[in-house]
Amino acid sequence: MIECVLFDLDGTIVNTNELIISSFMHALKENNLPVLTREQIIPMMGTTLQQQLGAFSGLEAKDISVLERSYRSYNNAHHDELVRSFPHVNETMEELLRRGIRLGIVTTKIRPTTLKALEMFDLLKYMETIVTVNDVTHPKPHPEPVLTAVANLGVDPAKTLMVGDSAVDIQSAKAAGVRVAAVAWSLKGEDVLRTYEPDYIIHEMKDLYTIVEQEIMQP
Repeated sequence: MIECVLFDLDGTIVNTNELIISSFMHALKENNLPVLTREQIIPMMGTTLQQQLGAFSGLEAKDISVLERSYRSYNNAHHDELVRSFPHVNETMEELLRRGIRLGIVTTKIRPTTLKALEMFDLLKYMETIVTVNDVTHPKPHPEPVLTAVANLGVDPAKTLMVGDSAVDIQSAKAAGVRVAAVAWSLKGEDVLRTYEPDYIIHEMKDLYTIVEQEIMQP
């Protein structure tokens, strides 16, 4: 049985999608760069902010600091206005804890905005470990973030499940040797996520109840 569930944050347990897309559009427009469409932005979501800004602007890492400032300024100013909850998240966390499942966050966000989103929806109290981009040398899709959370909790990777909405979540989890469930409500679409071969696809958060009860077949 699964003993630990790790969650991505953005687009997985907190609906920050519109905030993120709007923040990118603002940063590009404010700095006189071509504004991208939603369809151009969505495929890169899930990677680090610096990676996304570099891809969207064509600028080198050393040149994107002004874009990052624009992004973070808008993001902070509009956070509470644009962030929404997803259905059944809190009740699922309550039930998983009741079943003795240990919970954590593994995200490419920085720690301050991670805590802000978790506190906004009363999710912080459920999380025994929080691994942000500030806590690792190599962010997702590298296995380090997931392995860091596993080490923090002292749990068995083979009895751990990662839940996420992007390719980097799936890749990081697989590289770390943990199971992975992709969420069908991802903006990337279920079909895209299936190409990365997650162990499970969930269509609502409560689908996790069935997954954590399954016996784990060792390879």
